[in-house]
Amino acid sequence: MTQDARNIIAQVESLPELIRTELETLDMRARRILNHNELLSVKRIVIEGCGDSHMAGLAAELAFEQIAGIPTEPMTAMQAARYGAPYFEKMFPRNPLVIGISVSGTVARTREALALARKEGALTIAVTANPDAPLAGVAELVFDCKVPDAPPAPGVRSYRVSLMVLYLLAIHLAEVNGRLTQDQANVMRGQLKATADAIEATAAAVMETTRELAAGVKDQPNYVFVGDGPNYATALFSAAKVIEAAGRHAMGQDTEEWAHLQYFVNTDPSTPTFLISPNRRGHARMAELVEVMKRIGRTVIAVVPEGDTAIASGADWVLPVAGDTPEIFSPMVYAVPGELFSAHLSQAIGEPPFRAFSGAYSEAAGNTIRTSAVIESVERG
Repeated sequence: MTQDARNIIAQVESLPELIRTELETLDMRARRILNHNELLSVKRIVIEGCGDSHMAGLAAELAFEQIAGIPTEPMTAMQAARYGAPYFEKMFPRNPLVIGISVSGTVARTREALALARKEGALTIAVTANPDAPLAGVAELVFDCKVPDAPPAPGVRSYRVSLMVLYLLAIHLAEVNGRLTQDQANVMRGQLKATADAIEATAAAVMETTRELAAGVKDQPNYVFVGDGPNYATALFSAAKVIEAAGRHAMGQDTEEWAHLQYFVNTDPSTPTFLISPNRRGHARMAELVEVMKRIGRTVIAVVPEGDTAIASGADWVLPVAGDTPEIFSPMVYAVPGELFSAHLSQAIGEPPFRAFSGAYSEAAGNTIRTSAVIESVERG
C-alpha cells in the first residue's frame, strides 16, 4: 500500500484516541469562549467555512436547533460574506453569532466572511488550529482547536475536531439557556465521547470490504453519495474525500433530490451509489429508493447500522456501522466508510491525494484560496 493511502487509514484509526483524549479539553474551551451574557443573547447562529469546514456546519445544524433551540444557518464562506452579512437582522444586538471555521486559519473567503460579519455588528468566533493566522486577527473571539499532529492526509481528524467543537458549543448553549440540565448535558457529552467506540468498531468492520469495493469499482468515472438530515453533510464529505484522495468525480446529494435528479442520469447506469442512513427520520424514504436504483442499474452500497434489513437487503454491498449513535452526532461515525473507501480507491488506481500538488496542481501554481483578494465591504441592493 502506498504511503498516502496508509496515511488516510492511519488518520481514521487514530480518531478514537483523538476523541477520548481531546474532547474534555475542547469542552473546557467551549465553556469558556463566551461569557454568560453572550450565551444568553444568542438568537441566531451562522456557521461559515469552505470545503470540510462548511460540511461540518451542515452536519451540526440539527444539533444547534434540536439541543439548543437556536435557529442555525450553515453557509459557504462566499455566501456568508457577499450575500449574508449585508442583510443580518439588527433587531437583537450582536446577532447572529457567526462561527467561522478554518483549521489553517489562512482561507481568504472565510476570513472575509468573518470580518464582514463583525463589521455588521455580529458576535464572531474563529475556530482554527492556528491562532496566529489571519482568521484569528479578524474575529472577536478565537476558539483554538489545535490537536496533536498526524500523518498528512485529506481532512479526517480536522473534520472530527470541527464537529466536536460545534457539538460542544451547542450542548453548552443549551445548558446555559435552560434547555438541558447539567446532568442531561453531561449525558450528551458522554454520547459524543462514545462515538470513539463506534468509530473503532466500524473501521474494523468495513476495512476489508471497502478495500474489495474499491478494487471492484476502480474503473468507474463517477461516484454518488446520498444522505439526508445531518448525513447530507456526510454524503458531501464522503464525496469530497474521493475527489481529494483519488481525483475521481464524486458528488453528494440529498435523498429526495436524488429521486428528482440523478435518477435520470443514463450515461453510466452502474454508477456506484452510496446510501448513508443511520435508521432515523430519512431511513424509510431511502429504503424506497433502493429498488428504484437497482431497476435502473445502479451499484448500490449501503452505509447503514449493523443488522439493518430495510436498505441492506437490496444493496450490492453493505458497509455496516457499529453502535447506536444519536442522529445529531452520527456524522462523527458515518463518515468512516467513505474515508476508508477513498483511501483504498487512491491505492487501487495509483492516484496520490491532491494530485501530489505537482504539475498544474503545484502549490506554486495554487488555486488562490489563500491569496484571493479580500473585500472590506458589500453594498446592499
